[in-house]
Amino acid sequence: MKKSYKIEVDCANCANLMEEAAKKTPGVKDCTVSFMTLKMKVEFDEGTDPAQVMQDVRANCKKAEADCEVYL
Repeated sequence: MKKSYKIEVDCANCANLMEEAAKKTPGVKDCTVSFMTLKMKVEFDEGTDPAQVMQDVRANCKKAEADCEVYL
């Protein structure tokens, strides 16, 4: 399952840090973050709850870049 989320991030490097943090989150199969469109596209592993996984993604992104925001 793939879903798209609006994000708030200050620079392209920060977006890259968010992408890497999201990819390392259990339950995430793949993730791309676009600084230009301020969107995060997440592909979830089969059988996972996207809402729960996104809570973990948000927490991991905050650890990597404290000023970022992921709107669920």
